[in-house]
Amino acid sequence: MELQSLIYLFVGISFAVYIGIALWAKAGSTKDFYVAGGGVHPVANGMATAADWMSAASFISLAGIISFKGSDGGAYLMGWTGGYVLLAMLLAPYLRKFGKFTVPDFVGDRYYSDAARLVAVVAVIFVSFTYVAGQMRGVGIVFSRFLQVDVNTGVLIGMAIVFFYSVLGGMKGITYTQVAQYVVMIFAYMIPAIFLSLQVTDTFLPQLGIFATTSFAFDSGVQVIPEGTYLLHALDTAVSDLGFSDYTQPGNLWNMFMLTTALMLGTAGLPHVIVRFFTVPTVKDARISAGWALVFIAIMYTTISSVASFSRVNLIKNLQNTEYKAFVNGELSHSDGTPNDGNWFRTWENGGLIAWNDRNGDGKIQYATGKAFDGAKGKPAFDGDKRAEDGHRLVTNAKGPAGEAELAKGNGIANELYVDRDIMVLANPEIANLPNWVIAFIAAGGLAAALSTAAGLLLVIASAISHDLMGQVIFKDKETGKSTLNEKTELMWARVSAVAAICVAGYLGINPPGFVAQVVAFAFGLAAAAFFPTIILGVFDKRMNKEGAIAGILTGLIFTFGYIIYFVFLGGAKEDYFLGIAPTGIGTIGTLLHLIVAVVISRMTPEPPQEIQDLVEKIRIPSGAGEAVDH
Repeated sequence: MELQSLIYLFVGISFAVYIGIALWAKAGSTKDFYVAGGGVHPVANGMATAADWMSAASFISLAGIISFKGSDGGAYLMGWTGGYVLLAMLLAPYLRKFGKFTVPDFVGDRYYSDAARLVAVVAVIFVSFTYVAGQMRGVGIVFSRFLQVDVNTGVLIGMAIVFFYSVLGGMKGITYTQVAQYVVMIFAYMIPAIFLSLQVTDTFLPQLGIFATTSFAFDSGVQVIPEGTYLLHALDTAVSDLGFSDYTQPGNLWNMFMLTTALMLGTAGLPHVIVRFFTVPTVKDARISAGWALVFIAIMYTTISSVASFSRVNLIKNLQNTEYKAFVNGELSHSDGTPNDGNWFRTWENGGLIAWNDRNGDGKIQYATGKAFDGAKGKPAFDGDKRAEDGHRLVTNAKGPAGEAELAKGNGIANELYVDRDIMVLANPEIANLPNWVIAFIAAGGLAAALSTAAGLLLVIASAISHDLMGQVIFKDKETGKSTLNEKTELMWARVSAVAAICVAGYLGINPPGFVAQVVAFAFGLAAAAFFPTIILGVFDKRMNKEGAIAGILTGLIFTFGYIIYFVFLGGAKEDYFLGIAPTGIGTIGTLLHLIVAVVISRMTPEPPQEIQDLVEKIRIPSGAGEAVDH
């Protein structure tokens, strides 16, 4: 069967399954909508947590960023996995014992303050919308390539799918949908990884492929790297030939440390992951669920570095000094006789995510360090759908002929290629000429990854608005402290909030503040600075009070958000970075400021009521918790 038909078949079947599960698991109460009724099996919840946690950034973007940044990209791997362990071991059981299934609910009750709850609601919305922007962008990228639509149309289609099963099913629908999405996602990632490992290294296990030797020789453009070279050494040689930093040599260790820390602390404060520990019946189940989730996550995360290495080798092997016209018309083959079909290049070119600028006029693609186009971050600005005689899309910001300095950087080669790093995982099976069914499978997996996290985040936003803002602040009875909303009305507000959230998320997906992994890194930095100290102090510090929590959350959130806005969107110069810290890692400083301000202010103001101190003492022993509290 031809590729496009297989893609429609695989994606269509997966969507039918997701929608069918949403109809089967339709939420009939607020408890179903918020915590899936609290009766999910720990193994199923582990799968759902893994799918919720492994977003488009993990599936689509992480191997891409490691592929281009080399060892520096390891900060994302270490930060996200380390953060999950921190969350599972240090926070999840205690929060589950406390019995509040949203972060604002925990903050509001632990710090006995509606003002603290309101501040937490604002912070949750900020963090979740930043995160969901990356997911919706990921959805758009997948649809752009595999359903032959532009990225913005892809985002709109994704909005419609997420709308159906998150608004209708709530957490109950999302949980069981995420179980199916995890299965799709992991097979869609591992099957191409096994194919690529066998093709590039003759090693069956992709997790070990990064340590193996190459099964073919390839031309970097400067020299031929022989067959049997260790993969990492081959990559180091090829990229240094072309003027890039060595693949295995770390760059700025300080920034790598700050980014890793921000991602770890942000993971531990992520509201959409925390809520997953309330969908199981008991604290023991929450611990078991956390363990299973780590196993399910590790299957993919131990493979990502190898996939990143395979993709960079394949990119150089298939594109360097390739004649464009013959390549995209499928007329070329490799020296070993295998076809070098470039139809994939034209398809991604149509979506604007890869582009060639023939700067030396030889009709061949050259790849090296430097920008091929004059736009921001070297991005091409396409001139509608106008084409040159050889068929490539014309751009309005093509860079002129290379100067001597540029040629020197690339050992005599000037860069003519723009590659969006978010396409590396999705394009890699096509670059490697894998079977059509494998390519179609990875399309379904990429959509599963982006849609699963997007749905979880949108539910968190809806819960924050309907449960915490409407139910616990605006419509709260001052005498009883209870919500005056009945269950039907609160469920209606939850669904209205989810619709509004989807609309905003779609806008952010169409107008993203960066590539997927970068946007997600911003979200993790905001989560770290806004939540981690207040949550951890709320569990382990009896003296921590509402004044400290409010001041800490505001300090961390405003500082981190302001820093990101100034340096990413308002043109702040790198030379002005605080202590040289890039915006992706500034959440670490925001977290530290939050912690200092919270502790100092709490010691300068009255201590919490005795019943709150007793409650903190009680939740330190994470056993015997009953169901998650539902107001």
